Amino acid sequence: MNQLDLKGRTAVVTGGLIGIGAAIVKRLEASGAKVRIWDVGSKDDPVDVTDQKAIERATAQAAADLGRIDILVNNAGIAGPTVPVVDYPVADWKRVIDIDLNGPFLCCRAVVPHMVKAGYGRIVNIASIAGKEGNPNAAAYAAAKGGLIAFTKALGKELAKTGVLVNCITPAAAQTAILDQVTPEFAQFMLSKIPMGRFVKVEEIAAMACWLASEDCSFTTAGVFDISGGRATY
Repeated sequence: MNQLDLKGRTAVVTGGLIGIGAAIVKRLEASGAKVRIWDVGSKDDPVDVTDQKAIERATAQAAADLGRIDILVNNAGIAGPTVPVVDYPVADWKRVIDIDLNGPFLCCRAVVPHMVKAGYGRIVNIASIAGKEGNPNAAAYAAAKGGLIAFTKALGKELAKTGVLVNCITPAAAQTAILDQVTPEFAQFMLSKIPMGRFVKVEEIAAMACWLASEDCSFTTAGVFDISGGRATY
């Protein structure tokens, strides 16, 4: 593992207890950062990313406890059901959009003022290759992740002169708990689309996320970083 220098930096990672989020937390801590996890399953700091008031409270607490918030990784997300659009339950559609797109918006809305005041910040949004290419029978997830890509570009341009950089990652499918939310047939479909012939490792996503969260990432904002094993066509 190549060593990044995040000593003295502080970070918030949403959905950081398992899967990609946990790998990012591990890599951030190994690089010297102090990390606060926002996760509905957390015993210490349970945070629902769809709850504006909860996010505002958690932001104020993190800023007080850590001194500042240098890094925000918006990772929390769900896949939703794998069904055609005409059969997609409206409640499930709204829930996927709420967690996967509205969640990052609410977290950025709360955290960005702290970063701008400090004159420094790194925001990394975990999107998906589905947001670039779309996956059949997973329209809500694709729409949410596509929206997150566009949100990243918009916010990155807004903050370009503030010292706060905003980028996103578009991974192919990883072998995580979110894959358990889809049918085996759908998982096989996603694997078949990857030229490298395997799922991405969470550690590989974490490595890219942590570089984007570092000072080495200094002239890149509103960017979209592919990590899809060759699947991405643009």
